[in-house]
Amino acid sequence: MDRDGVKSVCLALPGVTLDHPWDPDHDAYKIGGKMFAVIGSMGGLSFKVSDIAYEVLTESGRARPAPYMARARWVNLEDPSDWPDDDLAEHLKIAHGLIAARLTKKARRELGLT
Repeated sequence: MDRDGVKSVCLALPGVTLDHPWDPDHDAYKIGGKMFAVIGSMGGLSFKVSDIAYEVLTESGRARPAPYMARARWVNLEDPSDWPDDDLAEHLKIAHGLIAARLTKKARRELGLT
């Protein structure tokens, strides 16, 4: 999946906004003001995963711990086009859900998630 594919998948999820917190070349996808995925200027993609997915993906070599975000269970893909589109889209949907679940009930309601 390329940068435009990531953008299409992420923006199709409910309540998602696109932000550029560092510079115009870094796309950060957020739900309720909290980031769930970011694609960098060089094309690397980082996203939130569950504890189990973190272990499986990093131990199998399919992903590496995301710089600066590994302690929060984020993984990084140097080249997201190496992954099947359906598989990556599913991981992005899960990342969205993990972050959305941590929002307040009021925020989820305002975003139409409940």
